[in-house]
Order: sequence, then structure tokens, then C-alpha cells
Amino acid sequence: MANLAIIPARGGSKRIPKKNIKSFLGTPIIAYSIKAAIQSNLFDEVMVSTDDDEIAKIALEHGAKVPFLRSKANANDYAVLADVIEEVVFQYKENNQIFNNVCCILPTAPFVTPSKITEAYNTLANNNFDSVFPVLEFSFPIQRSLKIENQKAEMVWSEYMNSRSQDLEPRYHDSGQFYWVKVSSFIKEKKLFTANSGALVISELYAQDIDSETDWRLAEIKYKLMLNGQENNL
Repeated sequence: MANLAIIPARGGSKRIPKKNIKSFLGTPIIAYSIKAAIQSNLFDEVMVSTDDDEIAKIALEHGAKVPFLRSKANANDYAVLADVIEEVVFQYKENNQIFNNVCCILPTAPFVTPSKITEAYNTLANNNFDSVFPVLEFSFPIQRSLKIENQKAEMVWSEYMNSRSQDLEPRYHDSGQFYWVKVSSFIKEKKLFTANSGALVISELYAQDIDSETDWRLAEIKYKLMLNGQENNL
């Protein structure tokens, strides 16, 4: 099986300037994704898809390849991951390089580990899924969620008004870290999440959305906690 790791990292982040290469505990954050991919030993190639020369330079310094720059069409605010993956797969095919599976690893995912990438890959292969990605359980039952209209609070699903939290079925959300996709299925569906997708449940400690400076600081604190936990288990 030929596997390709794609790390999508365009320039021009607005909420956090130079987000994809910003220092995370002393190292450009994109380097964590590159390192995890390389150390998994699953990939024939680990590449960064970018439109930015500075990002490309840092990616190369940390062991990734940047065989071509991303098109302008897929470097704007409206392009989605599926567009980027499709472009990369097509470019490699033009160069006579065909891959069976792709793992799209986000550049701001320092909690991704080689073992989680491997576990998700095995889930993909052993279950013949179209795609597999890590998910988190919602920390509070979404069945008891509220909506607010004209400052008045109402339950979205009133039938759960008197239900105990422990009696409600867990619900999950995408962790936003990485996505394994089977290329043949992706070419047909053009989606990362299909009716035949699998999930890998991970701990809330090992994930953090990073959309603000506060998120960034929280992620660094969590990362240190994760390292301490790993050291205690040695």
C-alpha cells in the first residue's frame, strides 16, 4: 500500500498571524505534525501543501517535502480540505505517483502522535472504511442543550428535561486533527466524512481547538500535561 501524508498549511492566517509556523513551546507548530507523520513510518512521502515560501522553507527544514506550491484557487478563505487533497492527489498523479491512501494532518495539531496515526490507519484498513478520523466525546450531553430566543432559555429537545446525564447516549465531535482517506473512495465522494467512515475516540486532554491566543496558551498547558502523563507511564 502506498500512503501519502498531506499537511495543508496556507499562509495568511488572520486570527493568529503566521499561525501554521508560530512557535509552540519553542518549535514551529507545523513541525509537530511533520514529525508525527515521519515517525509513524507509514508514509512513502510526507508533504506540505502551501502557497507560502516561508512555510515551505520551514517544512523542508523539518523533513517534509514541498514538491509544488498550492494553487491560488485553493489558497483563499473558501477552499476546503477536500479541495486541497484533490489537488495534491492530482498533481502527484500527473507525476506518475499513485497513492492508495492519504492522511491529511492539520498543521496546528501538536497532540497528534505516531501511535494515533497508526491506530487510525489500522482501523481504516481492517474495516474497509472510506475514511477514519479522531473524535472527542462532548463533555456535556448535547441532548440537554439549550437555545435562547429573546433572552428566554428553552431546551432544544424538551423530552430530555428530566433525563439523568448518565442515562444519555454519548455523542462525539470531530477533533480536527487528521483524516485518513482511501483515495479510490475519495475520488468518487470528494468528501472526508461519508456514510462509511470510522472514528477513533481520543481523550479530551489530547486535543484543543486553536483559534485564538487563549486557545494557544491552553494548548501549550495541555501539551505539557500530556508529556507529564507519558513520562509517568514509562
